[in-house]
Amino acid sequence: MNDTLNLDFDRHRRQGFPEVVLGLGKTVTEVVRAATHLLEAHGQVLVTRATPEALAALGAAFPLGVCHQRSHCFSLGNPAATLGPVAVVSAGTADEPVAEEASVTLAARGVRVERFHDSGVAGIHRIMKHLDAIRQCVAVIVVAGMDGALPSVVGGLIDIPLIACPTSIGYGVATGGHTALNTMLASCAAGVTVVNIDNGFGAGFAAATIARVVHRHDVHRHHTKS
Repeated sequence: MNDTLNLDFDRHRRQGFPEVVLGLGKTVTEVVRAATHLLEAHGQVLVTRATPEALAALGAAFPLGVCHQRSHCFSLGNPAATLGPVAVVSAGTADEPVAEEASVTLAARGVRVERFHDSGVAGIHRIMKHLDAIRQCVAVIVVAGMDGALPSVVGGLIDIPLIACPTSIGYGVATGGHTALNTMLASCAAGVTVVNIDNGFGAGFAAATIARVVHRHDVHRHHTKS
């Protein structure tokens, strides 16, 4: 194995999911090698933030995998979607790469995803018509840039865990997502949890963990009643 690779093959036992390959800062060879070893060990692999060259190499090396071009992710060996569902709401089309990263992460952990696109506060009626469907989910991820107001709106109308994910989309004082981040951190909607700017992976992983705990509780309750 390349000396730069020191993979964590025990992470699946500790966290319920194998190590994820972050493509940023790695050579194409390093990304493909890491993916190969993780796939051999776990039968599954997820790569995030891969360069176009790395995505092409992964697609060539693993023809059965899926290259998610918009989010620069690659996935192979996803389990059946038996958990969830989790809603992923994006404020605008420009937020889709981050929302897709969250969705790909959820799918890799066996979580069914309900997607709601282009539902920002500039046309508030768009999210209002989806509230009943969102309430049927075990958690919701709200992805938004600009002023970052959408999580507060949604958070005040639902009773499920909400993970807010700011994006770097926005003009001028949006300052690469910092305005959205601060708005979400200062939300007056109770219980809003916030991940870092553009961290769709972190939001998806957290929501998948919630879905796993809900499923575990449901199974335990069913066995107790039986």
